[in-house]
Amino acid sequence: MSVFHYGDNQHKADGRQVIDFRSDTVTQPCPAMREAMATAQVGDDVYEDDMTVKALEQDVAGLLGKQAGLYVPTGTMSNLIAVMSHCQRGEEIILADQYHIAIDEASGASVLGSVAIHPLVADQRGAITPEQVRNAIKPDDSHFAISKLVGLENTVSGCIQEQANIDAIVQVAKEANLQVHMDGARLLNAAVAQAMNPARLVQDIDSVSLCLSKGLGAPMGSVLTGDVAFIGRARRLRKMLGAGMRQVGIVAAAGRYALANNVARLAEDHRRARGLAQGLQGIAGLQVAMERVETNMLFMQSDRMLELGDYLARNGIIVAAFAEQCRLVVHKDIDDDAIASMQQHTRDFFAS
Repeated sequence: MSVFHYGDNQHKADGRQVIDFRSDTVTQPCPAMREAMATAQVGDDVYEDDMTVKALEQDVAGLLGKQAGLYVPTGTMSNLIAVMSHCQRGEEIILADQYHIAIDEASGASVLGSVAIHPLVADQRGAITPEQVRNAIKPDDSHFAISKLVGLENTVSGCIQEQANIDAIVQVAKEANLQVHMDGARLLNAAVAQAMNPARLVQDIDSVSLCLSKGLGAPMGSVLTGDVAFIGRARRLRKMLGAGMRQVGIVAAAGRYALANNVARLAEDHRRARGLAQGLQGIAGLQVAMERVETNMLFMQSDRMLELGDYLARNGIIVAAFAEQCRLVVHKDIDDDAIASMQQHTRDFFAS
């Protein structure tokens, strides 16, 4: 099966021009971002001497309304550090069963942090309810893990989480003296789609992880934010986990460029995702979940999905096709011509 290739619509893989819908992590730095990286002021970040890193951390903390930030290599590490900063051995995080911390991060919280994961069944949009969280909080009983942290995520598979529901969950957590962490890998997609201040989306949430290497288009990095004491604990854990970095301002500069130039343009990804979904509707043998197209992702289903994945790959389009399901992610390297090409090749496949 040739569904998974590497490349994008600016570079060639195996000598062919390709369009890559697998994820918004596949974006390439633009020339201006590369220039910002090449000219970045750098220092030793373990000594906290890298002024570009410090500026990035301050940028993200300010954007999210938090006191301080910590630059880390990946979103997975950012979430792991957050959980380990909030929780001790034998304590637990309560979160939805669809969230990345629960299913996509190799159970690092449990394996490395000895933190129990209590997953709650989410609805089709990835939401859990305040009642579910309240019922999951354990009494002070030696038979149970100690409830310490509630985990949230926004967006979830491209779906924007209702702000009133988030606020209500945070209130339940606070009433029980629990902390709250937000995996905000694509939080800015939610902010742009709703025309809301990002800080409002995470109001009263204790820690937030923001990814720079997805829709924002930087080559790597996330920033974990919270209060000064929390970030102090997080910095020690970053070192413990092997991510004490040196002249890392070179890539932090890409993150600063992304924040300055690539946030508002997320609306273009959302527009193109809706247009792609609308163009794929009505194709016999293919179902598109229009109700889930809220930001830059869409999901489609067919009993011929693996065949479609192979067909598209042969025609220079890469998708993540699994059995009967496929996720398409629109990002800054997907333009209107790429959308049109995807629509046409898909129609041609199902017409054959």
